[in-house]
Amino acid sequence: MKNWLRKHPMVRTIRVAAADLNGQARGKRVPSRFADKVVESGTRFPMSVMNLDIWGEDIDDSPLVFESGDRDGVLRPTERGFMPMPWLEAPTALLPLWMFHEDGRPFDGDPRQALRRVLERYEEKGLRPVVAVELEFYLIDDSGRSLQIPASPRSGKRRKAAEILSIRALDQFDAFFTDLYDACEAMDIPADTAISESGLGQFEINLMHSDDALRAADDAWLFKMLLKGLARRHGFAASFMAKPYEDYSGSGMHTHFSVVDKNGANIFDDGSQQGSNYLRHAVAGCLDAMADSTLIFAPHANSYERMIPGNHAPTSICWGYENRTAAVRIPSGDHRARRIEHRVAGGDVNPYLMIAAILGAAMNGIDDHAEPPEPITGNAYDQELPQVPNTWPDAVEAFASSDVMARIFAPDLIRNYIATKRQEMFYMAELDAAEQMEIYLDTV
Repeated sequence: MKNWLRKHPMVRTIRVAAADLNGQARGKRVPSRFADKVVESGTRFPMSVMNLDIWGEDIDDSPLVFESGDRDGVLRPTERGFMPMPWLEAPTALLPLWMFHEDGRPFDGDPRQALRRVLERYEEKGLRPVVAVELEFYLIDDSGRSLQIPASPRSGKRRKAAEILSIRALDQFDAFFTDLYDACEAMDIPADTAISESGLGQFEINLMHSDDALRAADDAWLFKMLLKGLARRHGFAASFMAKPYEDYSGSGMHTHFSVVDKNGANIFDDGSQQGSNYLRHAVAGCLDAMADSTLIFAPHANSYERMIPGNHAPTSICWGYENRTAAVRIPSGDHRARRIEHRVAGGDVNPYLMIAAILGAAMNGIDDHAEPPEPITGNAYDQELPQVPNTWPDAVEAFASSDVMARIFAPDLIRNYIATKRQEMFYMAELDAAEQMEIYLDTV
């Protein structure tokens, strides 16, 4: 890690940061001449900082604040090391961190530690998940009283039409996407295909799969930070809000995953198009946990504007082969790449918690040798099927009372997350839609 800074002497300051429960980057600015100290000894900030609400405020009556004396945790660098921050004007480096107790134990309230905890269950069985995410987002001109698509830097015009898989829509913002891909390469974020989606100024970028799920979550977290920062340099906003426009589709974050054994063989593959027993068990686990984990997949008030039947966001708890109306889809293609696509999450999620919830649920199903219902065919929205919670309060209560979530997440994280969401619900109820939009546009 120290060598990176020595190879980049123009970097004068660094940011050291970790993801809180809402996926917000919390940390410090440090002169680069003191970076060695951070690498060797870590840094410190209060454990309560990992458990702030969406405004960045302490959680009322949290045991992490006054009850404990608001004690510090120890933040240590992740395996990622230093990377540039191309959205800032001055040469600056970012050092991602995660939190531990003073005695070296992982801090269970850290979302990255929550994912590590799930991955240990796979390691105990000699298994390793392979994960990729697809991130949908909007480019937005938020300089006026209402949101609108930014004017094209090429033509100066605003094309107010949905342009699904339009090359023209991509070309309108070619300079931005060129800078974005260059920045992803500099940060070692494996950005792959970009497409235009069905909303005004809506796009999707896929990140390449990784057999290190922590790295896949890092990639998604860092990409969100990069995209939002770089868009501002280009004079507009980028947002992962689940539903910024009432009349256009919301933004999701779909997760693809398979599982390989110690020999690198995909355990979901049995040579058939249907997939193995392991695949069915994992699907069953995902379906069983889906209602209770909706709060992870739809964590904010605005998230539930997206969860509307027939609006390209799965609301029925079901699975199917090559069926995008199902919450869990089994893509077609080479059987050796047999995988599961989990389609429920919005773009506004914390990637660490989302991937932990999905992989934890899949492992529950594998452990239990669970069997799913029959896969659906046709339009899931037209069928009588179990539904995910469609309101924020219902999702909070489902998560809070869930035995399934207790198998995936540590008790402290469950307690902290519930307290966070209940506090946010209380204060969001005092705001109108425009005020909520202003909060969510830049934060999530």
